[in-house]
Amino acid sequence: STQMDLLHSNGVLIIQHLQRDYRAYQDFLNFMSHVGDPRNIFSIYFPLWFQLNQVVGTKMIWVAVIGDWFNLIFKWILFGHRPYWWVQETMIYPNHSSPCLEQFPITCETGPGSPSGHAMGSSCVWYVMVTAALSYTVRWKDKSAVTLHRLTWSFLWSVFWIIQIIVCISRVFIATHFPHQVILGVFAGILVAEAFEHTPAIQTASLRMYIKTNLFLFIFALGFYLVLKLLDIDLLWSVPKAKKWCANPDWINIDTTPFAGLVRNLGALFGLGLGINSEMSITSCKGKNSCKLSFRLLCVAASLAVLQLYNLVKIPTHTEYLFYILSFCKSAAMPLTVVALVPYCVHSLMRTSEKKLN
Repeated sequence: STQMDLLHSNGVLIIQHLQRDYRAYQDFLNFMSHVGDPRNIFSIYFPLWFQLNQVVGTKMIWVAVIGDWFNLIFKWILFGHRPYWWVQETMIYPNHSSPCLEQFPITCETGPGSPSGHAMGSSCVWYVMVTAALSYTVRWKDKSAVTLHRLTWSFLWSVFWIIQIIVCISRVFIATHFPHQVILGVFAGILVAEAFEHTPAIQTASLRMYIKTNLFLFIFALGFYLVLKLLDIDLLWSVPKAKKWCANPDWINIDTTPFAGLVRNLGALFGLGLGINSEMSITSCKGKNSCKLSFRLLCVAASLAVLQLYNLVKIPTHTEYLFYILSFCKSAAMPLTVVALVPYCVHSLMRTSEKKLN
């Protein structure tokens, strides 16, 4: 439509302005784009928070998974273009003189662009972390503590918005999103996170509940895709556009396709459910050692170290279905390691050490 073309063309002007005037900050903005990557939730934020506060860690995975699932459905409904291919195909520029937008190795996302998954993932997980941190200070009752709480509230929410703004700017800078797409992503992420502030049932969910949720999310997404395909609407329309207009074919990554994100999230949710309801988790995370700060810090350090090793494991991409299966398994292994394997090993080592001392 004319209004959408106008919105896109204004967005292109903003991208050109950023790429011209903020060139000196290119490395920092690329880094912040990586910071907003939803995959960091599973490999950095979750292992840190779960070992310190299981309630927050569990909520973080649910918010990330459900938020990314909604992001996928919205992307399929909204059919949002990405700047780096839109400027090549639009007919609104006279004499086909399309603007030149610079591309980067992380520019060539293959899914639709609206809303931004990075902005949505970043806002929802930081919303969970900020509200969790403030939940400790809100209990302070004396007058000086109330003042400190207000200062802490102002500081943390300022940090929240600064991070969201920088992540949004970074996604626009690399020409992978229009400004309105990142703004929509931020507020959609906040809404999802706020919804889970009032959903305590996830803390006591059984493995059967996790499996049912996984099946619902998968069947709904797959059914939505197949129904629209029968109506001759291709929800993977963005993939050939990305392959056609990406400046470097090596920058195209199957891990950015819509179904790759879905499989990764379903694996993470299944791994969390399997871990929380396992005997190893019950033995270690609810035993006497679980209250010790040394136990939690050891679990944090071990979890972060092991998950970085997982990130070194590269899944073969030559066969798409094999990639999805292995991606699910790898994603399930990460929360399972954090929730059950690492705490159990640390618990066993501490118990062995205590026996030797006695």
